[in-house]
Amino acid sequence: MKRTTRTAVLTAGALIAALGLPVGTAHAAPTPRVDLRVLVVSDGGPAIDAITAELDTAGTPYTEIDLTAAGRPTINAAFLADTVLGVPRAKFQAVVLPNDNPFAAGSAEMAALAAYEQTYAIPQVDAYTYARPAAGLQDAAQGGYSGTVDGVQAAVTTAGKASAFGYLDGPVPFENNDPAVNESYAYLSTPAAGADFTPYVDAPIPGKSTRGSLVGEYRHDGRRELVVTFVYNQYQQQFRLLARGIVEWMTGGVHLGATRNYFAVHVDDVFASDDRWNSTLNCTPGDVDCTDPNATPDPIRMAPADVTYATDWETRQGLTLDLAYNAVGTVDQRADNNGADPLADALLAKKTQFRWINHTYTHAFLGCVQNITVVPWKCDTVGTAIKWVSTADISNEIATNRAWGQTNGLPLNTKELVTGEHSGMKVLPQQPVDNPNLSLALSLNGITSLGSDNSREPAQRQLGPALTVPRYPVNVFYNAGRAAEQVDEYNWIYTKRAQGGSGICEDNPATSTCLPAPLNTATGYTSYIVPLETRAVLGHVLSGDPKPHFIHQSNLTEDRLAYPVLNGVVDGYRALFADNTPLVNLRMEDIGIELQRRTAWQTALRAGQVTAYRIGNAVTIQAPFGLAVNGSAPVGTTAGGVTVGTPYAGRLSGWNISNGLPVTLTLPASATATAAVTSSGSLTATKPAPATRVPADVTEQVADTAAN
Repeated sequence: MKRTTRTAVLTAGALIAALGLPVGTAHAAPTPRVDLRVLVVSDGGPAIDAITAELDTAGTPYTEIDLTAAGRPTINAAFLADTVLGVPRAKFQAVVLPNDNPFAAGSAEMAALAAYEQTYAIPQVDAYTYARPAAGLQDAAQGGYSGTVDGVQAAVTTAGKASAFGYLDGPVPFENNDPAVNESYAYLSTPAAGADFTPYVDAPIPGKSTRGSLVGEYRHDGRRELVVTFVYNQYQQQFRLLARGIVEWMTGGVHLGATRNYFAVHVDDVFASDDRWNSTLNCTPGDVDCTDPNATPDPIRMAPADVTYATDWETRQGLTLDLAYNAVGTVDQRADNNGADPLADALLAKKTQFRWINHTYTHAFLGCVQNITVVPWKCDTVGTAIKWVSTADISNEIATNRAWGQTNGLPLNTKELVTGEHSGMKVLPQQPVDNPNLSLALSLNGITSLGSDNSREPAQRQLGPALTVPRYPVNVFYNAGRAAEQVDEYNWIYTKRAQGGSGICEDNPATSTCLPAPLNTATGYTSYIVPLETRAVLGHVLSGDPKPHFIHQSNLTEDRLAYPVLNGVVDGYRALFADNTPLVNLRMEDIGIELQRRTAWQTALRAGQVTAYRIGNAVTIQAPFGLAVNGSAPVGTTAGGVTVGTPYAGRLSGWNISNGLPVTLTLPASATATAAVTSSGSLTATKPAPATRVPADVTEQVADTAAN
């Protein structure tokens, strides 16, 4: 991006005029009202999109102005502020710009923004700009650096930890996923001479003994800017690590919405076995699509030692696994072995160390009646009508498995269900609609939380009495117990026919990417698949997504293929985050509630049904009756003398059900206060704060933005 330097001159008198403030004799300053909403000025670039994605995830309301849109609102004094019941109102608690000044030279809009920020002590985020004195930094060409920063280990400074980034332990690694591709570009520089600039995140300047800022605060002319000098998108790990801090900085830690980092792991098919991939036949004997006459099933089933390993892992990592069980696996095992099933004995002996989910009794397909005489299978029909598995059969699968679990004392939540293969719900292309008998069976059995496949249906939806909980499949195959089997099947799926693969990837380029060459079956799992899956799963965790991930019991036995990925996620996370920002490990019903609340909250925000504002250290929130309200505030915040929310990442946050009446929160005295405006237009503050008064002779430098 390329820009030219622009300067706006704003005297104190012009400031008063720009904001439309009355001029007269000063008297007691009214503390202004600041609405809890962010103004986002967008140029359509990835950095702005990343910040709005974070605001969306948190449920923090914002107004977005698209600079490229015809007929967009003009940003002027009336747009930014007004008066409510005689109290000056700032309509936005923060401003996010694509850079430090995305407007044309001499822009009245930039002047209005600068005046607004000065008057109401409103912070500004420069989503991506380049290092130069106008941004509080030396030109990168003068002892700094500009270029790729792939693989760089950045760090949070002491000042950054004391500010909004204290939830990080310090390292901020920049991705380097493909050495052949430049993934990140940055400007590294030190503060300009005389500038009031504090680096919050920095990295070594190549070839120098000094470190350059990547994220820092620039205070000037009664304004505060968060200056970001690296480009990013919403999926990159470096942004995901810093996103929380950017929002906390711009809002002073007081805002609607909140995010936490979640990780739940479901293990399907417990007590049962999973059929093994056959590397010669390139299919899975026992599967409906493996029709070779020589296909003999070779089951993979956990052993007692795997149970001990799993519970030890839980203890070490501080997480609880959710076991989705099929009781027929142990019932048949005991019937075939004179009542013996060492695996079931081991699991039942440690049953309280897991969470349990009903996965149906036999893992039967609960959608249409399948015709498996053809590949791929299709739905049986009577004439043109699809034949469906009956309500009675579905109900029997649910109830029989539940009864076995209760008889054996499993700590079971009877409202949760994961059907075999997520069946009963629509499966394209063969079954385009839900089994109409499923919702009645769910009602008969009190099911309100139903697992679904996120790769098919990423959105939560209602199915009869149940809300779906989309689950992320981990690409560690159910039909592989050993690393060589996993890699062989991976090669079959992800290589071209000319390389010995199935060609699935070349036939479906929109959804699948071919490997450049087959992976080595001895090393490919550790060197390629594990890092790739770890990065994908950790990406979900860092994005504040509560959806669970699912694997299979076969992944916990033999070579125990799941653990390298799970350890990569958990250990990787804990190396990045401070102890005050733990992984949140919810069970399936609670995940469904979290997703449902988020949807309702976003709907209420879009409909303008939530009012929230701050006056000094009092925050008032009003929302419709029964709505779960989410917000973040500093530790020490109370409502009626009672602490609100629970601690996370150095803040208080959490859901509270609204009674429809206004609720006032009292922030601790240490919370940064907003500016106040006297009737004469002079600036004061509700507590001492830097640079809140504008001297009559000040010249406001509204700088340019961009890079060459």
